[in-house]
Amino acid sequence: MTTAIMPPRRDEAAAYYFSYIDRVPPGDVRTILVRQHTDVLRLFEEIPEAKGRHRYGPGKWSVSEVVSHLSDTERVLAFRALWFARGFESPLPSFEQELAVQHANADTLSLRHHVDEFGSVRAATVNLFRHLPEQAWERQGIASDHPFTVRALAFIIAGHVDHHVAILRERYEVA
Repeated sequence: MTTAIMPPRRDEAAAYYFSYIDRVPPGDVRTILVRQHTDVLRLFEEIPEAKGRHRYGPGKWSVSEVVSHLSDTERVLAFRALWFARGFESPLPSFEQELAVQHANADTLSLRHHVDEFGSVRAATVNLFRHLPEQAWERQGIASDHPFTVRALAFIIAGHVDHHVAILRERYEVA
């Protein structure tokens, strides 16, 4: 790593996404993604298997669905970052999280499966961002009808995970 990748400017993503970006602590996002990988996996590995299908309320996602959602969303956001970083200019479609969760059938698999999958997805994300050329971080494109820079997408990934970990702790009573 050379130059630290610091937070994006307000014009690098739609305002909505700053609810995630603003959750990311100060520092180089690549280092934050690595640290988060370790910390989140440790937390997830402590969740008992029996809690995988737990929902904190009617119509809410189960713990397994939340972890599956994190993997799916990270894949989509990392793909967008790769697409834009490599110079592709075609706009990318929206990601409908409710549709994805509905068709993932997450509760048919063990929580351990989802935890392992998240670990693998995050490892791939870390490697993607670790090896991006410096000029790629400023490249941008359109996804979900909004402009994004590669840098903003990296911060959105970190903030999105932080958002859902906070929900798991508060509403699902995960330690």
